[in-house]
Amino acid sequence: MPDDFISKTLDAPKTAFDISLRPPMFSEFAGQDKVCQRLELMVQAAQQRGDVLEHILLSGPPGLGKTTLAYILAHAMGVNIKNTSGPTIEKAGDLAGLLTTLERGDVLFIDEIHRLQPAIEEYLYPAMEDYKLDIIIDQGPNARSIPLNLPRFTLIGATTRAGMLSAPLRTRFGMTCRLDYYTAEELQKIVLRSAGLIGLDIDDPGALEIAARSRGTPRIANNLLRWVRDFAQVRAGNRVTRDVADKALEMLDIDRDGFDEMDKRILEALVHKFNGGPVGINSLAVAIGDDPGTLEDVHEPYLIMQGYIKRTPQGRVALPLCYRKLGISAPRRTGDLFD
Repeated sequence: MPDDFISKTLDAPKTAFDISLRPPMFSEFAGQDKVCQRLELMVQAAQQRGDVLEHILLSGPPGLGKTTLAYILAHAMGVNIKNTSGPTIEKAGDLAGLLTTLERGDVLFIDEIHRLQPAIEEYLYPAMEDYKLDIIIDQGPNARSIPLNLPRFTLIGATTRAGMLSAPLRTRFGMTCRLDYYTAEELQKIVLRSAGLIGLDIDDPGALEIAARSRGTPRIANNLLRWVRDFAQVRAGNRVTRDVADKALEMLDIDRDGFDEMDKRILEALVHKFNGGPVGINSLAVAIGDDPGTLEDVHEPYLIMQGYIKRTPQGRVALPLCYRKLGISAPRRTGDLFD
């Protein structure tokens, strides 16, 4: 099995399996309660006024349900949704082609919106504010701008790097929601729902075992469930208990803390190669044979949230929990709070 299961899961494009498990409405969406309450209220208010939704920015680590919420919002409003991503919009004509096919109230969902080119962003500003698009005809001294009126639409942007959005673009969103990691109990509900959809016999302890190793991320939980289903089909008579889930995930090298081999490699490199840090992200990435972007976007958020490492102005530093994970004693350092 791959030794970097987590990053491959989060970086992989959504499959038919992923899409089939997507909840279609707020009542079936587990977790993110505060975010869902705000978005549901926005939908109700817009419907009562006969208006369209404001533009919405969804941020947070990958795999938490940003795309799913965009589809739920479109479904709740009874409108169409067009799905694209920042890197695929290479020129203004691509954006114009999307915007001119929208009808009143439709949702344009742009994933990885922080990766839009600056020139494309400038075309978005009047479209978001005034629902107009300036089309440039010809070039040089003959160039002229033709304004094109657009129907009132809703732009929903999703980003894993909110800090990379330009201030002019960020301020044009009427609502900004950050999605946080899920609790094991919330993920257990997701696992049980997904298991029911694929016809898998699983008990509550088995679902909780999968949930506890899913790093607070529904996408990882569903992918682990798919693997456990295959394991149970071949070796456990198509029934998943806690023991079956444990054996299946051990074969996948996912430990009880949700770590795969890449996570362990990060901690080992930080402690054994760099004496616990501080070390820069580029040096750490070279030491484990991965790229800095994957470390920052996929692995680091969970490791930091769980208290294994921390970021400092000088670089990444191993915390006492990191040493305990590796079964060694944390050194005492002047100025640190290590016990």
